[in-house]
Amino acid sequence: MRKKIVRRIGLFLLAAFLFLAVSYLGLAEYYKNGFSYGTWMNGIYCTGKTVEEVNEELLKSCSYAGLTIYDGEGNAFRIEPEDVDYTFDFKEALQSYLGRQNSYLWIENLFAAKERSLQPVVSYDEELLWEVLQSMPAFRGKKPEERTVSIQKTDAGYVLVDERKHVLNEEKAKERIAEKLLFLETTFDLEESGCYEDLPYTDAMNKELALWEKISQFQDCRIVYAFGEELVPIDASIVCDWMAVDEKGEFLYDEAGNIMQDNEKIEAFIDELAAEFDTVGAVRHFNATRGETVVIEGGTYGNRMDSKAEKEYLKLAFARKSEEIHTPQYIQMGWEQGRDDIGSTYIEVDMAKQMMYYYLDGKLELETPIVTGNTGRRWGTPEGVNYVYGKARNRILRGQGYESHVNFWMPVKGNIGIHDAAWRSEYGGEIYKTGGSHGCINTPYEAMNRLYDMAEIGTPVVMFY
Repeated sequence: MRKKIVRRIGLFLLAAFLFLAVSYLGLAEYYKNGFSYGTWMNGIYCTGKTVEEVNEELLKSCSYAGLTIYDGEGNAFRIEPEDVDYTFDFKEALQSYLGRQNSYLWIENLFAAKERSLQPVVSYDEELLWEVLQSMPAFRGKKPEERTVSIQKTDAGYVLVDERKHVLNEEKAKERIAEKLLFLETTFDLEESGCYEDLPYTDAMNKELALWEKISQFQDCRIVYAFGEELVPIDASIVCDWMAVDEKGEFLYDEAGNIMQDNEKIEAFIDELAAEFDTVGAVRHFNATRGETVVIEGGTYGNRMDSKAEKEYLKLAFARKSEEIHTPQYIQMGWEQGRDDIGSTYIEVDMAKQMMYYYLDGKLELETPIVTGNTGRRWGTPEGVNYVYGKARNRILRGQGYESHVNFWMPVKGNIGIHDAAWRSEYGGEIYKTGGSHGCINTPYEAMNRLYDMAEIGTPVVMFY
């Protein structure tokens, strides 16, 4: 009885072994045409699937958006896959993996699944790629043999145009871009990848660079003229015209080999500054209290630069390469310097309206009617921007046919001044046309009393019709 049991168990075990062996071998034969148990490719389960089946699934889950290229100027350019007939396929990689697979060892995957990462085989049209690259600004530059070094004069002065610096190595760039396409990368920086380089100079180029050093040194001027709040930098755009040249236009050099300065041109520059910033008698646009912008020309007020002194200063300061903010010397100075020299404290005499105003720091402090020169007898008060050049009390004003006492006297131009007029009982209107003064600005006593105390010597007096 026991022998029968043992024989049955043995037969059962043999049958089980044979079943398992046949099953194992059967699966091994099955996996010869597909991927073995537990195989994963790029996140896709491949067990039992053929190369074609896995390839199809991988292509569905894989895409390429194209390559964005950044050049040395920060510009971006895209290569779309369709621009270069871009394709990719996993068949070769899958076939290679399948060829290395031992289907009889599939049982190993029961204990450790096989996760694999595959790169597709990429292909594109190289001629199309080159055409696309040549449409990029970075690839449209001059050829290395065409790149020169030159000195050019511009509105900003002389500049060096060095085409030998920071040149794109097109072949190197093309190789790197091809690598990025092969590995499905989406961005590429030409600068960071070292695709730019400096080209060597020829002997002629080195001579041009040596000349540029001399020009650059000459143009390095750091003097700034200060006209009040207005600053005028004496930079390369100005001093580039100060280089001494001969009849042929060639630079002249001193004994040390440096470019010489043309002092006549420096003096001419000072004359130009004076023409721009001297304001005595200049045309001004003034915002009148009556709400209009009036044009006023002439007068005694303003700034007049000492051109002679400034010419000597600038020739010497430029020669010794001074670095400073320079306030020019003046023969005459207004309260403010610069083109807007009237400032915010002034007396305004509107002779058309027969009104006078006093502004202190932009605030209206006094407003009064007045009587100006008799226009009917051609004694009309002249227009212009003048200034209070004196102050006196209890003066006797004398002229042809008259002698008048005034309590307050403020002369503004020659014998013309602002004063009270006790002989008048009315002011303003059109009195000035037939009954006006000999040219002075007659002012009511109370107003003149206040103005005399407020206005200082030097106060601008803006007079207009």
